[in-house]
Amino acid sequence: MPVVNAAVEQWLMDQVSRGSKMESIVATMTQAGFGQDDALALARGAAAAHAAKNLRANGVNGVEATHGAYQYDPAPVATGNVIHAYDRDVQVLMRCERPQVVVFGDLLSADECAELIERARPRLKRSTTVNPQNGKEDIILDRTSEGMHFGLCEDAFIERVDRRIAGLMNWPVENGEGLQILHYNTAAEYRPHFDYFPPQQTGSASHTARSGQRVATLVVYLNDVPAGGETYFPTAGISVAGKQGGAAYFRYMNAQRQLDPLSLHGGAPVLAGEKWIMTKWMREHAYV
Repeated sequence: MPVVNAAVEQWLMDQVSRGSKMESIVATMTQAGFGQDDALALARGAAAAHAAKNLRANGVNGVEATHGAYQYDPAPVATGNVIHAYDRDVQVLMRCERPQVVVFGDLLSADECAELIERARPRLKRSTTVNPQNGKEDIILDRTSEGMHFGLCEDAFIERVDRRIAGLMNWPVENGEGLQILHYNTAAEYRPHFDYFPPQQTGSASHTARSGQRVATLVVYLNDVPAGGETYFPTAGISVAGKQGGAAYFRYMNAQRQLDPLSLHGGAPVLAGEKWIMTKWMREHAYV
């Protein structure tokens, strides 16, 4: 493998800051002699460093966000290898303590995954993120998916899914934001970010004033991706490859209302095929 020197590191940061797509960066590096896996790991590391730099520029870093070292207390998710979630037994495949990540299998059936995709397809729009200054929804280069939201318990089918997820996360169903469906075509990605609303960003106030802070996320995989598309935590060295019907849970606010900097995560570029996921965000209080 070629040497990763200061010039290579600077080139990577330049590419990421310019908004170059991950697959373009990887392709250029493989042409220069890097292995595919090494190139992807280096590109992801540069993306994570760029995200952290932007957060610091907006007055947010791990120490400031948590008001001290984050204290890991017990997560609300039940113990055991199988959890009964409302109307379905769900398998626990993996647990991680720092950050608090739990991977599940068989949360949804194949038919339920297909129905969610088909219901969402005609309502898809380009995905947005929260503007750190004013709290509005912006389209940015770091997020290249398209998505839509269902209303909380908007019909009998969605209510069943909402209640199953609330049972699995062991959090009140009324505290959940509406289910979000996201679609990623080949090469689409979501670069490293936090799901909570950074307290030091002025734009966060309008969101936390309504229903409190986000406390945990569940990412549900609606299809099998041929290559790429993992949910990864770059500062923790964790990567979850999705399987249809499975899910990844991660918690980032403890009982002291500290926020976990290790919850920085991203959606890796889809290298082949497409990716469909469903996201559930839980709040401190009833979502309004």
